[in-house]
Amino acid sequence: MGAIEKIWIAYLLDLLLGDPYWFPHPVRFIGFYISTLERYLYRFKLKKIMGGFLAITAIVTTMAISFYLTKLSNYVEVFLLYTTLATKSLGKEGKKIYNILKKRDLELAKKEISYLVSRETDEMNEEQIIKSTVETIAENSVDGVIAPLFYAMLGAMIEIDGINLSLSFAMGYKAINTLDSMLGYKNERYIDFGYLSAKIDDVFNFIPSRITGAIFVPISSLILGMGIKNSLRIFFRDRNKHSSPNSGQSESAFAGAMGIQFGGKTKYFGKYQDKAKIGDKIKEFDIEDIKKASRLMYLTSFIGILFFSSIVVFIKGVG
Repeated sequence: MGAIEKIWIAYLLDLLLGDPYWFPHPVRFIGFYISTLERYLYRFKLKKIMGGFLAITAIVTTMAISFYLTKLSNYVEVFLLYTTLATKSLGKEGKKIYNILKKRDLELAKKEISYLVSRETDEMNEEQIIKSTVETIAENSVDGVIAPLFYAMLGAMIEIDGINLSLSFAMGYKAINTLDSMLGYKNERYIDFGYLSAKIDDVFNFIPSRITGAIFVPISSLILGMGIKNSLRIFFRDRNKHSSPNSGQSESAFAGAMGIQFGGKTKYFGKYQDKAKIGDKIKEFDIEDIKKASRLMYLTSFIGILFFSSIVVFIKGVG
């Protein structure tokens, strides 16, 4: 079984199964490793050095273990590749909030969206919940879908002792993403300790986020009849307005395709922030936008894997 075939099977498994809540996901073990090291290393004074050591150690260890597991069997490799993708899970979370809002249970919707975002949700109204859900789908279409596929395909072109690095690269990316989600905050505790974790995440999301915003989302919007011109226009105009160098890339393309606007006044840790506005407010948010964003994300993932597969086949063919 070739490397590309394994990635496709993993992708199809993700579309079919998603992430079962009962399953001990590998990211949990990566997170446990990070939190355990943090407890020991944070006590030292040189926070940037200690945090950097933690980040490098977590990434290298994850990639090394993944390389060893690749040797065990094709089934293990495919299964673990499947766990690096979150297409179905993103869609499932959006559908859950959609169904709750359909039942007009605002309090439960606030609780569910609080699991997906870092902003405070207690004072949110229905429109803000919808906005946060759509924004989450747009942003995570990169780090939950396109970026893992990108690095898995990149690894498919590299072998060490006859073992391809698809799983090592994909899992290494998940370690990077987990480090950023756990340590990459600009608060008093992590501004230094999580510095390298945040920077590494910025570097490794740079290409996937821009490919997603410039190519995959606009093409998807064209196929779905949402408007490729506006998706591209907002992408090139607003993609760098976000405080993150990468999050705005996919968000701007989504906003343009859907005729909506992200940003504005948002509450984080008891304080309001006036986030830069991304997109034009052609329409107000409504509950159906959650389904539209999910469809756009699903098609983006499919175009992404087709694109990457074609590139890898071409390069290997030329080689």
